[in-house]
Amino acid sequence: MPLVAGVDFGTLSVRVTLVHSQKGPIGTASAEYPLHRKREDPDFATQSHDDQMQALVRAMRAVLEKTGVAGAGIVALALDTTGSSVIPVGENLVPLDEYYLWCDHRAKAEAEEITARAHAVGLEAIDWCGGVYSHEWGWAKLLHWLRHNPEKRGQFVTALEHCDMVAATLAGVTSTVDLKRSVCAMGHKWLWNPKWGGFPSEEFLVSLDPLLAGVRAKMGGEFLTSNHIAGHLSPKWAAELGLHAGIPIPVGAFDAHWDAIGSNCREGDVVNVVGTSTCIIAMAKETELVPGVCGVVPGSVHPDFTGIEAGLSATGDIFEAIARRAGISVADLSQGLETYRAGQTGLLRLSWDNGDRTVLVNPELGGVTLGWNLLHTAQDELFAAIEGTAFHTRIILERMAEHGVPVDRVINAGGIPQKNEVLNQVYANVLNKPVLVPAGVPTSLGSGIFALMAAGVYPTIEAAQEAVCLGLRTVEPDPAAAAVYEELYQHYRAVYFALGKRDADPVALGTVLPALRSIAARANRV
Repeated sequence: MPLVAGVDFGTLSVRVTLVHSQKGPIGTASAEYPLHRKREDPDFATQSHDDQMQALVRAMRAVLEKTGVAGAGIVALALDTTGSSVIPVGENLVPLDEYYLWCDHRAKAEAEEITARAHAVGLEAIDWCGGVYSHEWGWAKLLHWLRHNPEKRGQFVTALEHCDMVAATLAGVTSTVDLKRSVCAMGHKWLWNPKWGGFPSEEFLVSLDPLLAGVRAKMGGEFLTSNHIAGHLSPKWAAELGLHAGIPIPVGAFDAHWDAIGSNCREGDVVNVVGTSTCIIAMAKETELVPGVCGVVPGSVHPDFTGIEAGLSATGDIFEAIARRAGISVADLSQGLETYRAGQTGLLRLSWDNGDRTVLVNPELGGVTLGWNLLHTAQDELFAAIEGTAFHTRIILERMAEHGVPVDRVINAGGIPQKNEVLNQVYANVLNKPVLVPAGVPTSLGSGIFALMAAGVYPTIEAAQEAVCLGLRTVEPDPAAAAVYEELYQHYRAVYFALGKRDADPVALGTVLPALRSIAARANRV
């Protein structure tokens, strides 16, 4: 039976999974690449396209060797990537610089300018991306690059999202004429929608900055959902990867969107892809616009549904930072967390260490922990951080539900739920809903599903999901803990909006610290 390769480019590594059309995943391998940071500029985060492509070669070769599968037997290859991760390219689509990675936040000023100008002129596109344009997204990053690289502007041909760049490279595409662009990437991060003829007008872009004159015309290519083909594997990259030349490569997408598909997401499901950050993905046949989310885009997750994206700018990153400051690993610091009770620490932690992605969309925020006393430990903070990310997730899910997005089931996907059962239980208790967890890591399985579609093995996504998706186990909420978290959540919500909005009324803050002490005292008497 047919075998395909599903590829997932994450923040620090690429994972390749071989997927059997009936047995599902049969083997996986990964390879790392460096993330370039600057201590003097915490907003800086870039990666080399060449580093990533060589890592793909290593991971593909490793999984073929590990499984004993002959590369000639792989009938399709599909890939998802981080986003918005933007790369400016020159002639023949050769990189002019490194990727502005999704977590590169240098474009804060540009994002604010785009938001202000969009509202000033009544640009419809701003409403479709939640009302606020993010520093994590494409136009802001491209404008920042144009402003800060005057010596390279003359070489600029176009800018590509990570998923489109990798697909073009593998298929040997060297011009925008033959380029296929992802509706997922363009719709969620670039203000693109066929409803208003694609991108915002030339007039709007030039009003932001004359440096954008003519750039709209350079963002050419065909804009497609992932049930279309981006190209076929070139002889050069077939030789590098050990695969057969000419196999189809479907149009790519963002990692979280395909993680949702790989987690057996259906309409009514919300998938929390919990990793370095958290992406929250839903899809619906019909939905209204949702203020503060990362876009409402037809066809972005499933070609037949409207995709809704939201998320937290940091999750696993916060856990790692707490452990690093304590001089210990997250795994070691987590030992014993299963004995913690809801609210017992007396701490309330907001997950703004890397800014707020949803619903405030504010990069200027920072992590906040309320309720410290002289006896608190790093482990207490870690537990409070898990609770805080769950509270923030509930803020987002309530915002979605208020605007017509069905939230019938919650699925915790991504890498962290596979190794942190405390997190799954806390989320179930905070949301007061059963949380479903895949029986294994679904990362790159969504890519495998789209590869199976590209190869013509299955006619629909649902048929492929039925064949290859992992089972889901259920984590039920504990009623007593859920009751405590209901009380805590009201304080979290008040603090979230009181500290997170410049024009907020801070009156609510005065009740928080006494309430935290009271809740902790009750929890510790149990």
